[in-house]
Amino acid sequence: MSSWSLYLVRTRQGTLYTGITTDVERRFAEHQDGRPKGARSLHGRGPLILAFSTPVGNRSQASRLEWRVKRWPRQKKEDLVSGKVMLPDEP
Repeated sequence: MSSWSLYLVRTRQGTLYTGITTDVERRFAEHQDGRPKGARSLHGRGPLILAFSTPVGNRSQASRLEWRVKRWPRQKKEDLVSGKVMLPDEP
């Protein structure tokens, strides 16, 4: 079973994109390279910075956590990146 990770990517404009993957380095490289495998919402918004990543378990857990984090306000995501906020144990 693959271990999944949650990650946040910062765009040139400062927005934070949230995603999940089994290989953060590969996925970040895909985002930087753009289409066809990079997220459409990140296309043309580089340079990109990998702001945060952490292993979160299986795909189901990762998907639930991604769903929650995507709904957080910007400041809470910034607090996660800076270490002021921790991820919940179980989404």
